[in-house]
Amino acid sequence: MNGVRPAAPYDAAQRLKHVDTNALRMPRGAAQFSDPGADAAAVSPLYARVTGVLQQALVNGSIPTGAVLLEGHIADILRVTRTPVRHALQELEAAGLLSRFEGRGLVAGPSGTAPRRVALTAAMLGVDAAAEPVRKTLGWEAIYQEVERDVVHLAVFQTYRINELELARHFSVGRTVARDVLLRLESLGLVEKDHRQRWAVTPLDRDRIGHLYELRWWLEPAALEAAMARAPAAETAAMAARLDKAARAYPRVRRDEMDRLERDLHVTLLAHCPNRPLLESLQRTRCILTLSKHVLGAAAPMPQDDPFLAEHRAVLDAVAGGDAARARGALQRHLEASCTKVVQRAAFVREHLATPNVPYAG
Repeated sequence: MNGVRPAAPYDAAQRLKHVDTNALRMPRGAAQFSDPGADAAAVSPLYARVTGVLQQALVNGSIPTGAVLLEGHIADILRVTRTPVRHALQELEAAGLLSRFEGRGLVAGPSGTAPRRVALTAAMLGVDAAAEPVRKTLGWEAIYQEVERDVVHLAVFQTYRINELELARHFSVGRTVARDVLLRLESLGLVEKDHRQRWAVTPLDRDRIGHLYELRWWLEPAALEAAMARAPAAETAAMAARLDKAARAYPRVRRDEMDRLERDLHVTLLAHCPNRPLLESLQRTRCILTLSKHVLGAAAPMPQDDPFLAEHRAVLDAVAGGDAARARGALQRHLEASCTKVVQRAAFVREHLATPNVPYAG
């Protein structure tokens, strides 16, 4: 391939024998959010849409301070299952919009807010009680984000087997739904079938992260160059605007927004590349994006300053200017830096967290 020649992947990995945890220190007052949005090839996950509905109502005061939010009641109003509501409440609690008290549910407001007797209504959530508030989800979508998060955390530690039947039982879904989830995870390189056709988590250790980034170093700049001529200028301009907005707000940026920025460059923009086999090969490396999506700001702290925003901006500026060589070089430098950070984050999780206890894995 012409253009910039990638550096050897193990150079970056070898520098990480001693993880610099100071680089991962949490800034005071930084917001943390749990699961961000789903892959760009899918619709926005249901829990993210529920989060958006609740967040807007909390921010604009439709849900008054002190109102108690109950998982089951919200699920009834929005006509969804409890799982996406549970994820949404966890995310809003992490953002400081909700807090716990001596009782059931969460209180609207920061820690110490006194609970009030307020009946939550569809109108408070800004939805029409007679209409469908959020799109009905496919069976696998309802549980996918939670399973993906579990599998990513397992992958950081070691190899685990996933019991498809136990997965279905744990979430009270059919075997077909469980299999659909696992097939999707397989397409992202997070699980695979072993020699006995059993599902197994594919470990995300330092060597594998290095190998995946090596593949991306070779393929992604070529895909970007091929995509440049086909990507609408308005689309890349919108991506740049989202980056600028996040840079001004950082570190108070929601994790689904951070994931959207990653997908803008590494998924949405590259999707304009006409070489389908090339994109399919890159999809198998997307598990390293998924790792940061689930651990950054949760299992591993948000860095005080994340240069990925400026790195993405450099790539988009080169794309907007039609400079393929500069775009390829900026993307390669970003991927090299990202490899180091992802290995650090995985090491931080292994060092500071207990091995996950997932009922359907062993």
